[in-house]
Amino acid sequence: MIKLHLRQSTRSIYLGLACLSLALHLLLALFCLSVLQTACVLPTSSSFSSSSSSSVPRTDTQRHQAISRSSSSSAASSSSSHELPTVPQEEEHHKLNAKTSHPEGRGSLNGDATVREKKVTGVGKVIPRVKGCSKLEALFEHPLYNLPRPELQDDDWLLRVKTNERARDTGSEEEEGEEEGYDKVDWTSDVETHPPWLRFHLGISRWELYNRKDPNMAGLTHYLATQRILSAVQKTGGTQLKLLMSFPNYGQALLKPMKQARDAETDGNLFYFSDFERHNAEIAAFHLDRLLGFNRVPPVVGRLINVTSEVREITTDHKLSRTFFTSPAGNVCFYGQCEYYCSLEHPVCGQPHALEVSLAAMLPDLTLAPRRSWRSPWRRSYSRTKLAQWEKDPAYCDTVKQTPPYNHGTRLVDLIDMAILDFLMSNMDRHHYETFEKFGNETFLLHLDNGRAFGRHSRDEPTILTPLKQCCRIRRSTLLRLRLLSLPAGRLSDVMRESLVQDPLAGAAPLLSEPHLSALDRRLAAILQAVQTCQHHMITG
Repeated sequence: MIKLHLRQSTRSIYLGLACLSLALHLLLALFCLSVLQTACVLPTSSSFSSSSSSSVPRTDTQRHQAISRSSSSSAASSSSSHELPTVPQEEEHHKLNAKTSHPEGRGSLNGDATVREKKVTGVGKVIPRVKGCSKLEALFEHPLYNLPRPELQDDDWLLRVKTNERARDTGSEEEEGEEEGYDKVDWTSDVETHPPWLRFHLGISRWELYNRKDPNMAGLTHYLATQRILSAVQKTGGTQLKLLMSFPNYGQALLKPMKQARDAETDGNLFYFSDFERHNAEIAAFHLDRLLGFNRVPPVVGRLINVTSEVREITTDHKLSRTFFTSPAGNVCFYGQCEYYCSLEHPVCGQPHALEVSLAAMLPDLTLAPRRSWRSPWRRSYSRTKLAQWEKDPAYCDTVKQTPPYNHGTRLVDLIDMAILDFLMSNMDRHHYETFEKFGNETFLLHLDNGRAFGRHSRDEPTILTPLKQCCRIRRSTLLRLRLLSLPAGRLSDVMRESLVQDPLAGAAPLLSEPHLSALDRRLAAILQAVQTCQHHMITG
């Protein structure tokens, strides 16, 4: 009797243990599944959620009414409230409305519309970041960096591949024109046959220079950093030395050499128009432009070249070759011909042959894709004594807003985007900008020639922000991204540091010193303060 009772007790214990083990395994499986399916999204703080609803710039009257109507209808459908906006990013430009920043919320967007906007942009969305996901990865996963794009039509692409019939007409001429040392052209309409530089050209659209998610971008930067250099000649135009480098597959890149140490700060006694151009500034400008979500700076990489074998021995530019010499220290140097700093007293020197340079992907040839150069309304005087008109007239923007092309479309907020980029990197040398002629006035601005940026980290230049301060306008998506980059989870200096590490030259030393990275955070705070000042001025009068 006792044995039977023990047998039954033992069986009950075994059965209980088996059930407990099964339950633990099920819980473990559910936990693993939830981790694998969690998105790598930058978490946003509740403080950002509460502040953004009161200081997001208000839309114009018609758009405000449209948001109110759509928000009331979205209450009946929970699924639609999580959809991203269908309005193209290029149309998200609005005048700052002071009523939205009132501390008591007076005159702000109605509650339903505010909630809907938070869901659309990810503002106030609190999602824990997955362990192992970097700040940069999390930033680019945020909804503000994944807004829906307008559906591109045929005329929204800068270039298109010729059809077989049209290509046949010029095929024989191209074969006869093949040059020695270049690869044989065997490209077809299949994109897999195109070299990275050609894919980059074919990817340029009306709204952006490149798509950050394009898998070709990694191939393009690797190509610029490793492709064999076939030819090097001095590029005409501009004020300082730069070379045009050619590759065997007919690709080209613009080279700017290292002329001073990466961490050297510009002499405070120099005028902005007489400062050195810096190779690392070109590289950093590309990364910063990408972090702001603009995608308007051509891809740039750093590279270590051999001055002797990759320039002196292969150049066909006799004017350039005559400027080579060996310095007393035994380094191979040259200085070329240009307006500034092209002299024996300001040479570019290898160590003794190795030279750091930046290489920027060239845009399509002007014969294929003409560009128009525009004089910036906020161009500086480039004089030691004279002031520009905008420096003397506080209401200067009122005149600009009545002048084509700034009186229509997105051109004015595009220009303010460029001013924000320039202020962050302290670039005072923005006298002109360019656009592709094919797209007319409905297109983005090219952010070219950034070599004089990142010269001084100890001082900010507030006049660069004059377009924002005088016009009190900013693109909504730009403002929301700036706020996101001001949060600890996605701090601009942190994601910039992480982005620059990806460059080939980053192994030797940081491309931007820590004081320059800290200056980015300081200047970002100044931009957000300028926005608040605009709103305050509108409240008071």
